[in-house]
Amino acid sequence: MAVKETGVSYYGISYPEHAARDFTEMRAHHCTAVLLALSEFDVFFWFPNIPKIVEEARNQGLDVYLDTWGVGKFFGGEPPSLFLQENIQNRQITALTGEPVAAACFNTPAFQEYFLELVEKLARSCDAQGIFWDEPHFAMPIYPVGYQSTADWTCRCSVCQKLFEQEYGYTMPKVLTDQVKRFRRRKARQILQSASQLAKSIRPEWLLRPEWLVTQCSLPAENNYYLSYERGYDDWEQVAAFPEYDIFSTSIVTSYDAPLATHQRLAEKTVALARKYKKIPQRWIMSYLESPVDIDFIRQIARTYADSGVESIFSWTYRAGFGTILSAPEPINAWRTLGEAYKEVLGQ
Repeated sequence: MAVKETGVSYYGISYPEHAARDFTEMRAHHCTAVLLALSEFDVFFWFPNIPKIVEEARNQGLDVYLDTWGVGKFFGGEPPSLFLQENIQNRQITALTGEPVAAACFNTPAFQEYFLELVEKLARSCDAQGIFWDEPHFAMPIYPVGYQSTADWTCRCSVCQKLFEQEYGYTMPKVLTDQVKRFRRRKARQILQSASQLAKSIRPEWLLRPEWLVTQCSLPAENNYYLSYERGYDDWEQVAAFPEYDIFSTSIVTSYDAPLATHQRLAEKTVALARKYKKIPQRWIMSYLESPVDIDFIRQIARTYADSGVESIFSWTYRAGFGTILSAPEPINAWRTLGEAYKEVLGQ
């Protein structure tokens, strides 16, 4: 089996001594890495402790990746956004109705400045293995603002309209023409290329790590939740080809109604693109909200990923969301099964 890394996402704990106990538990469940999901509030309010938590994880033998979780609601995740709270004029705007939605327009100078400063702050202070771009996307104008397809689309704010007209010489249409689609994908690529280049350029002498590894986790459109192919990052080949990226990651199948063949197909597609562009292939296992009828299906998914050549397997989330609104029905059982699956695929 090809698996070299196993891990879970982790959030909500901001004291290093408390996190230390959880990291010990992760190691006992055969995790070799942890994804610290950091909200804007975490970076604002708890920042003095974040480097200490990173250090504690590394001391216990875990590689650490930092997730810009829900930042600006440009990235996936549940946390609210401080940027949106303070910047009502920098939101994505729907094309057909002209309504602002609860997501920052990443083409605005205000958000670019805010986001890049946050990345620089983390890169200069945390001795982590890398940074993780978590399901970046143009917002879909539905409630809750998310990823599904609608007739309307974003973003057609004044900034986007001006940039489009500068490039094409005419007013930005209200329909998704080929030119609009290319424009959106190009702008989506540029913001993360800039952030990736910034993160990789910062290497304070006191840090133990080499240049940061950069991961982008892209949304699939293969099941009953992620239904749109027009979120800016849906062309997996384009994403895998980004020279700034080191790990090519594709997101969770969000229903256990999907057969094992779906997981295999996505794993094989992920591995093929990763190998083509010399990236590390990463897949995710769902450990929240629901569990399979046969809990052993979690183990089967991990085996399938390993057999397909996936080198990094992560799961959302630690303890299967125990104690949160996203908890799996029997979270500790799901967590135990995931640990057993990790042990198997690592050959331990």
